[in-house]
Amino acid sequence: MNIATIAIIVVNVLVSLKGFNDLGFFERYKFNIGGIEAGQKDRMFTSGFLHVDISHLLFNMLTLYFFADVVINAFGSLQFAGIYLISLAAGSLLGYSFHKDEPHYSAVGASGAVTGILYAAILLQPQMSLYLFFVPIPIPAYVFGIGYLLYSIYGMKSRSDNIGHTAHFGGAIGGFVTTLLFKPSLLTENALMVGLLAIPIIILFVMEKTGKLN
Repeated sequence: MNIATIAIIVVNVLVSLKGFNDLGFFERYKFNIGGIEAGQKDRMFTSGFLHVDISHLLFNMLTLYFFADVVINAFGSLQFAGIYLISLAAGSLLGYSFHKDEPHYSAVGASGAVTGILYAAILLQPQMSLYLFFVPIPIPAYVFGIGYLLYSIYGMKSRSDNIGHTAHFGGAIGGFVTTLLFKPSLLTENALMVGLLAIPIIILFVMEKTGKLN
């Protein structure tokens, strides 16, 4: 495992464990619209290292572990860390944008940052196969990526669960855009796949502009 991946996992584990055992710490550093509006902008970053429980932490770190090397092998440790942090910020910014009129809205987790790494990996290797617990056959990564973001749009519109769909989607946008900035040749080498993976992002912003997410 690369040192950058280890470092990110260690920070997530240490901060999350602190939050598990210190409610005051957890409440102060979680993503919360009211707190951010009160001037605690650091919540938009710190919340990405807190988790609700061990299973939440484990799921995010395992996902990161499985896809980190694809991004590291393409760009190196520094740019991998850059994509991770930019995706974290993008997830928080989209979450803030969509929930800014809900002062009690709160969220925690590395899901936005991890989804950014996942989407970056899919953009770099769209034909790789993914295996899901409930599907016994391999799924092409690009099919999963598009389907996952379309599901996130549904989740953002329906608000029928406690999953932070906006952070996931914002993280994916961060991973997608940053990967193209780091490797613009993808726009010509694999233009079709870039276009396909951009479809859910375009759909989201069209729905937002036309008021169909409300």
